[in-house]
Amino acid sequence: MAVAVDGANRHDMKMTEGTLQAIVIERPEPTEEDPQNLCLDKGFDSAEVRELLAAWGYTAHIRRRGEETAAKERVPGYRARRWVVERTHSWLNRFRRLLIRWEKKAENYLAMLHFACAWITFRAAGLFG
Repeated sequence: MAVAVDGANRHDMKMTEGTLQAIVIERPEPTEEDPQNLCLDKGFDSAEVRELLAAWGYTAHIRRRGEETAAKERVPGYRARRWVVERTHSWLNRFRRLLIRWEKKAENYLAMLHFACAWITFRAAGLFG
């Protein structure tokens, strides 16, 4: 898990390398029988991101533009699988200090973001009752 902070007017794909560099837990070396996978949405569908992920040793799972629309037409009742990301954003938005950014320095905001992620993780693990 990693968190990177940048301006709201910056495209997500531009933060791919910064996010990969911010990974805290050392990941195992990818092997043929145990590859490292990374799932991303359509906003990351570019050759630049695919090359970067290959250089980092990840197997990229990126929805191509139009792929989801085709799946909706083929499968009745099809729903996108964005709930994991949307749920996490909802959990982060429960922290008012993150929802309304009071900090002027990015380092202070990043520290609060790390604290919120740690709190959510501990709560999900059942360590706080």
